[in-house]
Amino acid sequence: MKVLKFGGTSVGSVKNMNNVKSIITDGDKKIVVLSAMSGTTNALVSIANKIATLNKVDAITEINNLHAKYIDVVNELITDNTIKANVEAYVVERFDFLKSCAENSFTKTVENEILAQGELLSTFMFTKFLQQEGINAQLLPALSFMKTNAVKEPAIAAIKKDLQHVIDNTPAADIYITQGFICLNAEGNVSNLQRGGSDYTATIIGAVINAEEVQIWTDIDGMHNNDPRFVEGTKPISNLSFDEAAELAYFGAKILHPQTVLPVREDGIPVRLKNTMDPAAFGTLISGNHVENGIKAVAAKDNITAIRIKSGRMLLAHGFLRKVFEIFETYETSIDMITTSEVAVSLTIDDDRNLDKIVAELETFSSIEIDKNQSIVCLVGHSIADHQDTFKLFQILQDVKIRMISYGGSRNNISLLIDTKNKVETLQKLNAYLFELVAI
Repeated sequence: MKVLKFGGTSVGSVKNMNNVKSIITDGDKKIVVLSAMSGTTNALVSIANKIATLNKVDAITEINNLHAKYIDVVNELITDNTIKANVEAYVVERFDFLKSCAENSFTKTVENEILAQGELLSTFMFTKFLQQEGINAQLLPALSFMKTNAVKEPAIAAIKKDLQHVIDNTPAADIYITQGFICLNAEGNVSNLQRGGSDYTATIIGAVINAEEVQIWTDIDGMHNNDPRFVEGTKPISNLSFDEAAELAYFGAKILHPQTVLPVREDGIPVRLKNTMDPAAFGTLISGNHVENGIKAVAAKDNITAIRIKSGRMLLAHGFLRKVFEIFETYETSIDMITTSEVAVSLTIDDDRNLDKIVAELETFSSIEIDKNQSIVCLVGHSIADHQDTFKLFQILQDVKIRMISYGGSRNNISLLIDTKNKVETLQKLNAYLFELVAI
């Protein structure tokens, strides 16, 4: 059995939903994971923010506007009167729930429940649409089996057990539909896997059912060798290893949630990236195979803060780095890059919510310099240092101030920290040299 995930754009219109129907009705049994319709999660975030700030009138207005859009979709998508009445009743129920949230106390759980409505709506509507079209489809509620543990990691054993229980107690179907993104946390409250989490849902399900393959369907034909938003003429990469894909996802490739490949890597379950708008395109196959050495792709991650920690007591001081890392652990702030010298440590973070508290503690034993508005440019490929031209690329970046360089933690990655204002120029120069064979 395969697991197929479709993103918000793929189910963002009635036309696109029909495309998805054509893709999944190939005669094979499968589990289909859906995101919310495009634009819905952003609207729900806005509604939650209005409710949190006690702006009830504007929140209700936005709820009504979003409801009107869904009424239009239902009218176009569902033609069977009996099924339409069922879908309309469900949509009203979901939007009544949103309105009730505006009347009650706002908590993190309420926020998560608001954000979950997009996936609940898209999967119910799409399942009923398939049934209307004579397709044997059934809905598997993700909140009945998708769970995270106390450290916010997927509770794989519980998911496997509960998913099988849900399937056993659901009428047999050719196509099972479920929600991406949403889950229950260790306390049993509605939570989520963060933005892009539907990819993660798909590979978690793929791992627990030992799927033949997991397919991630989006609106682009695979992982590209550079960011097409900033660089012209980028090309899809036909094959990536799990390690290469994980590096690219973490360091900015928006097509994948950073943790997507983790659940399936150990069992070698391949992940294929496909384009809903061009199903015939090969896309990108992510597997345990290393197809070739050298640099395959470049990605960039923005909103990076660099912190330089300098202390005369650092030299030969046992436990200095441990003390530094414990501060970041206390505030649950992960570190992306790190370089060290005899008297200083430079590191980067992408979450600065607790920056002031972190700096205050670091300043008790060191002097601190902060650089904001930084970007990490990541070059990814298998055995990257073995490629004869890898380090020649620095010649074309001689006009770009490189704040940090990180290599050695992975044989698949070289990371450069630069000022964000130089990011586009850097990506374009690297693209010209690496992928367009421009001489230097």
